[in-house]
Amino acid sequence: MAAVRVEAVLAAAEEQEAEKRRSITVEKELELEYDLGNLLAVDRNPPPAAALRGAGPRREALLRALARDNTQLLVSRLWELPAERAGGAGGPLVAQLPEPTFRLPREKPAPKPRPPTRWEQFARLKGIRRKKKTSLVWDEQAKEWRRRWGYKRAGGDPSRAWLAEVPAGADPEEDQFARLRREKRERVARNELNRLRNLARAHRAGSAVPAAPLHPTGHQDRDELRRVARVARVSTASLGRFQPRLPKEPAEPPSRSGGKKRRFQPLLGNLAAERSRQLELLRDMGSKKPVLDITRAVNKQLRAEEAEAAAANKGKKQSKRGKRGRRQQRPGRSGKKSGGRRQPQQQKPAGGGTGG
Repeated sequence: MAAVRVEAVLAAAEEQEAEKRRSITVEKELELEYDLGNLLAVDRNPPPAAALRGAGPRREALLRALARDNTQLLVSRLWELPAERAGGAGGPLVAQLPEPTFRLPREKPAPKPRPPTRWEQFARLKGIRRKKKTSLVWDEQAKEWRRRWGYKRAGGDPSRAWLAEVPAGADPEEDQFARLRREKRERVARNELNRLRNLARAHRAGSAVPAAPLHPTGHQDRDELRRVARVARVSTASLGRFQPRLPKEPAEPPSRSGGKKRRFQPLLGNLAAERSRQLELLRDMGSKKPVLDITRAVNKQLRAEEAEAAAANKGKKQSKRGKRGRRQQRPGRSGKKSGGRRQPQQQKPAGGGTGG
C-alpha cells in the first residue's frame, strides 16, 4: 500500500474548503439593486457577448451560472434580515421582509367599491356597529343546538306552531295563524323589494350613463309598466311569440322590416336558371360600374324633397307668426286706439224694419 503524504491530504482539504467558500461568495463589478420586499434582485452588469452568441451548451452553462450567482446574492441578503422562530423554539425560521420599493403592475384593474345600502348609510350616520353573532343557539324546546336563522331554526317558525297566542287588544275571532302567515309574506315581499332597490341604486351609481329604470318603484306610470311587460315578454327563446297578452294590453306594432325572412333557393332545381344567376353574379363582380338600385335611389330623392319642403313650410310659418305683432284685442274690450278706428253703427228705424 502506497504511503500517503500529509501535505497532499492538507492540500486536498484546502481545495475543498475553497470550493465551498467559492460557492457562497460571489463578486460583481457593479452592486446589484435589491427589493427584498418583492424578493427581487436587478443585475446591471453586462454579460459577455461572445459567450451568448448562438445556441449551444456553452451559452446554457453561462446562463445557469449567472442565475445561480444572482440567486446566491439575493439569499445572502435575506439571511442578513432579522428573523424569528414561528410557532415556538422548534418552528421554522421566518425572516421579516421590509416594505417593497418597486410598484408591480396589476393584471386587472382594482375592483370598484360596492356602494353602501340604505341600512349601511343609516348605521354609519347613527354610529351603529355590527356585532357578530354565532350561527348556533340553544333551543329550549328541542333541547339541542340549532341554527339562529333559516330552516329548522331555534324556536321554530311561529306561523307553523300548533299554538298561537292572541295579543292584547286583538279581535278574539281573528285567525291568528292566518295573520302570522300574512305577516310573513309581507316581510318576505318587503325584503325582496329592498334588495331590488339596492341593486337598482348600485346599478345607477356604477354606470356612467343612466339606463332606463326597470326596477320596482312606488310611482310607476302606465308607460313604464307597459315597457317592462314588453321587455319581459320578449326575453323568452321565441321572443314572446307564444306568450299570452294581458287583458288590456295593445297589440305589438308591425316591424319595419315587414316580417320578411331570408329565402334560400332549393338545392335541386333548374340548372339553367342557376347557371344564369352565377354568370350574372360573375359579370357584376367583374364589371367596374357600380350596381344602381333604382328603387333605393328614387326613395332617397323623395325623402330629400319632402325634408326640403317641410323645412320651407316651417320657415314660412315662423315668418308669418312674427309679422302678426301684438296680440289682437278681444272684440268686447274698449281702448283708445281701437275706439278711434271703430266706425259708428247705423241706427235702426223706430219701426224695426229694414231701410230701403
